[in-house]
Amino acid sequence: MGTGELSHESTATRRETFGRYLSKMGPAWLAGAIAAGPATMASVITAGAAFEYALLWVVVASAVLGTTAQYLSMRLGLLTESGIVAVVEEHVGEFWAWVLVIDAVLASGLAQIVIMKTLADVSAAITGVDARLWGLAWAAILAIGLAAGGYSIAELGAKVIVSAVVLAFVASVFVVPIDPGAAATGLVPVIPDGLSGALIAAGVLGGAVHITLVTMHTYTLRARGWTREDYELGLFDVGSSMFVAFGIFSLATFLVAASVLYTPDLVATELDAAAAAEALGPLAGEYAQWLFLLGLWGAAISTLGANTVVPPYLLADKLGWEPDVSDTRFQAAIVAVAAAGAIGAFLEGAFFPLLVLVLAFGLIGTPFALVVVLYLLNHPDAVPEPNPRFANAGGVILVGVAAVTAGSFVRDELSVVATDPLSMSGFVVAFALVMTVATGGLIGKYVLTVRSSTD
Repeated sequence: MGTGELSHESTATRRETFGRYLSKMGPAWLAGAIAAGPATMASVITAGAAFEYALLWVVVASAVLGTTAQYLSMRLGLLTESGIVAVVEEHVGEFWAWVLVIDAVLASGLAQIVIMKTLADVSAAITGVDARLWGLAWAAILAIGLAAGGYSIAELGAKVIVSAVVLAFVASVFVVPIDPGAAATGLVPVIPDGLSGALIAAGVLGGAVHITLVTMHTYTLRARGWTREDYELGLFDVGSSMFVAFGIFSLATFLVAASVLYTPDLVATELDAAAAAEALGPLAGEYAQWLFLLGLWGAAISTLGANTVVPPYLLADKLGWEPDVSDTRFQAAIVAVAAAGAIGAFLEGAFFPLLVLVLAFGLIGTPFALVVVLYLLNHPDAVPEPNPRFANAGGVILVGVAAVTAGSFVRDELSVVATDPLSMSGFVVAFALVMTVATGGLIGKYVLTVRSSTD
């Protein structure tokens, strides 16, 4: 066989493999769909509108670090072929399994409430029907649809709408006047002064590096039946969804917002959906607000659907339930989470600032989850092979960046606590303190375990 024939055969094999991967990818795309939800959209748009290109480095870092987080989670899921909570309980201890469950349930529960407010408010804006009625209606739709397993059609329709908005932002990059020189200055890591700068930076990073995404990935891999034999497919799945698709979405949205919406005296926490829709004006004209609202609406539906099953997955894994709607306990947990989300429709104020806050809050609990993943990947009894050095290095960098960004947000929240200790900021600071102690304790436990094994 000649060299040309071998080359042709090799190319054909690569094309066949690529096509097979495209047809089978999925778990990381579900995480990417949640990452590209309304909270991330709000955070990225607010970052550009309030600080122009200054937070570009955070947007770029979010894609890189988000990919790293999902890669580590993928390794854990495929190498153990189990859900993360069960692995923690077996190899680290029941106490730490409960800490992880509580951490993730709090983060996803707060997200459920705020994203439901977004969905209810946008539904009210589109139809004119009271948002509180929409909140109750959507809670019922989620409970019935997910408990019965009939979510796939609604999710497909929602993703089509979200995809249209994402494509609109990408297309707008070629229409709006983006200044490359000014944008390049935003690659220097600086967090703008003031509470909103730290909050928005934490919100942007929290959209990609979030405890919900890290924990749920191990369960979606199981749901698809992937094993260690699917490792290369898992790599392709993570890279194409988080690094390529999510990265393009975040970067395009940010650049358009920074170019069109930036106002020097803008108060970031007062930006609303109507103002944000102006970013699509150069492309969509008079239909910009409708397109943007439909995009938020679709993003909220798809994100809520996936987020609703996160607490039930974790609880089922911890309590020994079957993680499927065939188990009535799992069904009841889905109904409870869906119903709790209805609270969001009764919250006052604009949902845009709350979306940013919910991601920043989730970021506070994420370093603990990342340390759990690294602990397990370096535990000889948990996984069948050593974790590569580059994976450990990436994980340590990821934990450091997430902790510093979250810490900047918490530090600025302390100024609010000083004047109003019973405010939401007080809860944020208390949660941060507990998770810091837990993370430090887990790191200490790992060090002691390593020392005892080498003695």
